[in-house]
Amino acid sequence: MDVTIIDCGIGNIKSVQRMFEAVDVQAEIISEPGMIAESRRIVLPGVGAFDAGMNALTAGGWINALNDAALERKIPVLGICLGMQLFCRGSAEGAKAGLGWIDADVVKIDIGENKALKLPHMGWAPTREARVNPLINSAEGEQRFYYVHKYRAVCDREENVLATAHYGTDFTSAIQRDNIYGVQFHPEKSHRFGMRLMRSFFELPC
Repeated sequence: MDVTIIDCGIGNIKSVQRMFEAVDVQAEIISEPGMIAESRRIVLPGVGAFDAGMNALTAGGWINALNDAALERKIPVLGICLGMQLFCRGSAEGAKAGLGWIDADVVKIDIGENKALKLPHMGWAPTREARVNPLINSAEGEQRFYYVHKYRAVCDREENVLATAHYGTDFTSAIQRDNIYGVQFHPEKSHRFGMRLMRSFFELPC
């Protein structure tokens, strides 16, 4: 199978699967950690609270299998929204430790002095690449993605910042370490921009 989508009860997995199918990529939804062993590319979608997400991964027995795939086998892995946040060390939203794949902490969005802004940040936002990367290419014109979030990742290292967006202040909207990618936005809700990103993820070497 081209792409494996993790179903651990925290994500809108069907819409992610449909977006891959829209770009002619076969995506299989799995609900058993043992099935990761045959995966070539993995997507971890997520919505909701950080601690609930980590509890779901722990209770379902996913953590060892995910660590093996991402850190040992080094296959491409993509986290979406909460899925991206779970790749970090932890979140101000909760008390649980994250997977710790990327040296970053998750903090509440700073809306700056614009008190008219509301949380969560919800809607479309231009998204700018922080460096050349295979998923978000500003050379193809303005990239716009759909966001729904209250929290954002803050990376220790600038090289782990893949893209940024703005809501009150600039924030990191995509992260990367080697084969591990995370996006704060929802590519499955982002029409042609999301379709391009999904296709580009599939085209990553594995």
